[in-house]
Amino acid sequence: MTATIDPTTDLYPTRLSGPGAMIQREHPTVWGSAEDGPFDAAALRAHEDRGFTILEDFISGQEVEAYTAELNRLASDESLKSDHRVVTEKVSGEVRSVFEVQKLSEKLDALSRDPRLLDRARQLLGSDVYLHQTRINFMPGFKGTGFYWHSDFETWHAEDGMPAPRAVSCSIALTRNYPFNGGLMVMPGSHRTYVQCVGETPENNHASSLKEQKIGVPSEDDITQMAEEFGVDQFTGPAGSALWFDSNIMHGSGNNITPFPRSNIFMVFNSVENALTEPFGASSARPEHIASRDTTPLR
Repeated sequence: MTATIDPTTDLYPTRLSGPGAMIQREHPTVWGSAEDGPFDAAALRAHEDRGFTILEDFISGQEVEAYTAELNRLASDESLKSDHRVVTEKVSGEVRSVFEVQKLSEKLDALSRDPRLLDRARQLLGSDVYLHQTRINFMPGFKGTGFYWHSDFETWHAEDGMPAPRAVSCSIALTRNYPFNGGLMVMPGSHRTYVQCVGETPENNHASSLKEQKIGVPSEDDITQMAEEFGVDQFTGPAGSALWFDSNIMHGSGNNITPFPRSNIFMVFNSVENALTEPFGASSARPEHIASRDTTPLR
């Protein structure tokens, strides 16, 4: 694998007109070392191998309450009902996600700069970082719909112009993640395989894909092959837990038909050395609130 990024060369072609393939990742998962941050050498090796790390009790119970109050405030804010940053469920019309939350909440902005997050993001990516994307996700009881199997990097590469998978996501649970309330599923080790997807990206695809993604998802045959090779694990645990996962890991979630809601804070850190260019698989880039082009390092 190479540790250099050439934004002018497309090493990860996708949104093809014909059948795609599974290709080997060309870049590392972990770019830093144990001396660079809070993860020790064993934890970095495990993250490199599996593509994800779960940290229980990442934030305190008091913080969970404070951030939950912020989520509820944003979801019930009448001034945001027609805001382009708010995505609603396709069927129920309830709030599904709110994007660019660091600009809507001082508490969440401060969280993005908290050393517990920032130091780990810098260590994993081996550089200063900026926020590629932030959002809060809601999965209400009985009505919450899941996210189909996908690689975030495939979308960020095709529609945002992210050159390489040198980005990492942190999902902080604000409710208990049970095995049965739509918790996130991941395929350990799948981050080393890039799955090319078929189908041209429609104009303004984000308007529908954030509700239900149909373009940029693997075929059922590809998912079956990967599940047989890598298996499926799930992010479960108490409120306050955090899941750190590589941008290219195959993941998804099922619908929540239980009475137990699920909500989380989702922050994507991208290396400042992996700044967005023109999209590699779309005619125009997605809006700034979905894919930021401000690479000012977080401090």
